[in-house]
Amino acid sequence: MENLVFAAVLLFIILILGIKESIHSKEKEKDFVKRLYSEYGVLPQKEYKSERFESISHYYEKHRTGFHIDDITWNDLNMDAVFMQMNYTMSAAGEEFLYYMLRTPSFDRKEMEKQEELIAFFRNNPDERVACQVLFAKLGGTGKFSIYDYLDYLNELGERSNRAHYISLILVLISIGVLFVNLPVGLLLMLCVFVSNVLSYFKIKGEIDPYVTSFAYIFRLLNMTDKLEEKNITALSEENKILSESLKKFTKFKRGSFLLMSPGRMTASSNLIDIILDYLRMVFHLDLIKFNQMLKEVREHTSDIDQMLTIVGRIDAMIAIGAYREGNPDHCIPEFSEKLVINAVNLYHPLIESPVKNDIDENGSILITGSNASGKSTFLKTVAINVILAQAIHTCMADSYKAGMFRVCSSMTLRDDIQGGDSYYMVEIKALKRILDERKKEGAPVLCFVDEVLRGTNTVERIAASAQILKSLRGKNTICFAATHDIELTHILEDIYTNYHFEEEIEENDISFSYKIMSGRASTRNAIKLLGIMGYDDMIVKDAEKMAADFLEKGSWT
Repeated sequence: MENLVFAAVLLFIILILGIKESIHSKEKEKDFVKRLYSEYGVLPQKEYKSERFESISHYYEKHRTGFHIDDITWNDLNMDAVFMQMNYTMSAAGEEFLYYMLRTPSFDRKEMEKQEELIAFFRNNPDERVACQVLFAKLGGTGKFSIYDYLDYLNELGERSNRAHYISLILVLISIGVLFVNLPVGLLLMLCVFVSNVLSYFKIKGEIDPYVTSFAYIFRLLNMTDKLEEKNITALSEENKILSESLKKFTKFKRGSFLLMSPGRMTASSNLIDIILDYLRMVFHLDLIKFNQMLKEVREHTSDIDQMLTIVGRIDAMIAIGAYREGNPDHCIPEFSEKLVINAVNLYHPLIESPVKNDIDENGSILITGSNASGKSTFLKTVAINVILAQAIHTCMADSYKAGMFRVCSSMTLRDDIQGGDSYYMVEIKALKRILDERKKEGAPVLCFVDEVLRGTNTVERIAASAQILKSLRGKNTICFAATHDIELTHILEDIYTNYHFEEEIEENDISFSYKIMSGRASTRNAIKLLGIMGYDDMIVKDAEKMAADFLEKGSWT
């Protein structure tokens, strides 16, 4: 009687704790939903470690075809930071797809129109947006590895068979049968079989446990897509049809999956059902058998998993783009022209907190001059980033934007390659050569951005080689936006490059910049004056000014 009372009390406590946890989970989800409504356009705080960025890129690595933003251009423009600024996604699938979009700008106007329809739908229908975001949040992430890493790791297991497990099951049944014929022999045989099965169980369990995580994410993906279909969102009718067809192929994968995917599996749980199941797993290898069956299903339907991840990731990314627009009201939807033109009003850099906006209206190459820190490099990056955003997420940081579609390449923030043994000059000429090679390929026109051509060599050879390279980086299939300190280039190339410049003002030993681009070449030289402003000795400044004046007058150094 006492045992029954104790069991009843224990069951009651477990029931109360379960109800309490259920209420807490529901309240937590309600708070999350409220934030999704009230904080639309507020960037969620996320931690980005190097290994996370490595995993985020793996969808892109698996699906990269045709033109893509290469590593040099990506790093020149600090696109990792641009990605982080717009990463409003809720799932790893969405995160990886958004990254893929930025690395592979589109040249397909119909695809952009479809994207725009989804972005606009979720911006205008908050209930449907939040419903999807809740589902994507439950799908969640995959830790420091991409789901594509896990799928690759599954291949490392090689071919697996349940033959040995079925033999162990037969031996268990035989030992039970022997019990009815000869009890002592049956007990001894059963003990031997049980010990053998348990020992082999833990050995194999240790081998497969690291791979169960991939099944957990796939399982969440299947459940999430099933619930997404139940929402019956009109804008996702095409996507739901494809998801539905893919889901049908995973019936065997889901059937009996609790044997492997149960949260209480082999966790020393105090739950009676979990304890019983654990003993059955150890003796009959039920979860090991299910693992091999699920592995077979995953391998047969990897393309369907990829298709589901792509669709889910794309929807999550479209919602994120809408949130990015909400958080950046000074944006516009780009227009595209068949001509090689770039026309933008109040264009600005998305990473600068209080940016100075500039206009650009060009149908050819330009050469920008001006002193250090005057805004040349920032302007080049502003244009380059916005061209990528226009074709990647159909969004620009400007009042208006109309341009052709371009393959974007750059050579800007290069460094010596110490490990590779290349000097700065070698790194430069390799970076420029890849742009020259890109323009020879078929496809959309090339728009390239070059900051300080060949700064890693002497003046005479730099100007001569730079002039010829810049001549090559323009034409019917290429536009080049370049910045330089070499005023000589503005004269050499004035027939084929339009000159622009940035200015600074020096008053009372202080310098200020407007960061506004102006027509024509720079007419002032203030590099030496800056030495005085920064506190250099007067003799250094005066002697430097005299040397520069003598050179300009005589054409030789004294």
